[in-house]
Amino acid sequence: MATVKKLAIITFSTRTPRVGPRIAALINEIIANDADAKNGVEISSVAVADFNLPVYDEPVIPAMVPSTATFTQAHSIAWSNEMAKYAGYVLVVPEYNYGVAGSTKNAIDYLYNEWTGKPAAIISYGIKGGALANDALDTTLKGMKLGVVATRPLLTFHGGIGPDLNLAMTKGELGEDTRKDILAQSSSILKAFYELKALAGSPKA
Repeated sequence: MATVKKLAIITFSTRTPRVGPRIAALINEIIANDADAKNGVEISSVAVADFNLPVYDEPVIPAMVPSTATFTQAHSIAWSNEMAKYAGYVLVVPEYNYGVAGSTKNAIDYLYNEWTGKPAAIISYGIKGGALANDALDTTLKGMKLGVVATRPLLTFHGGIGPDLNLAMTKGELGEDTRKDILAQSSSILKAFYELKALAGSPKA
């Protein structure tokens, strides 16, 4: 019997309110509605906000863990253990001020050996799809020796600076038109997921 691959869809936004969980849930829905995509995988939803990570506060460098050092803080240990569970990751990330949100980079900076050599799919969102954050994370994750899949969907708010963006920023809700726009990108989202699924479980580089 083939081994079930454990994959995580990670919501990286930590602000309150935040629309990230709604976008991540819709991505999960798109995958769940595709029989081939969900076959042979177990998908977990993970939210960075649940771990209450402060600006990196460990006395050791993450690359030293666990070979020559250990984390000392409960939040670091919990986040590290959670990430180590999975064979691959879908990163759902916002773009703030033409770049990666500080909370996103901070959460990533807690990690190294937990996910080095594993595959990741980057799905970003923002007024222009979060393209700059997406590109920056592609560079960061490849530098950390993750296998970033080629397809990196960019999700926009319907109408740009308008009612749907305002709804997302002030209420953390996903406008119906934006929801439809994201569903219209299902093929791209599924393509990224299939690329991730194909790489998950591969030996470390």
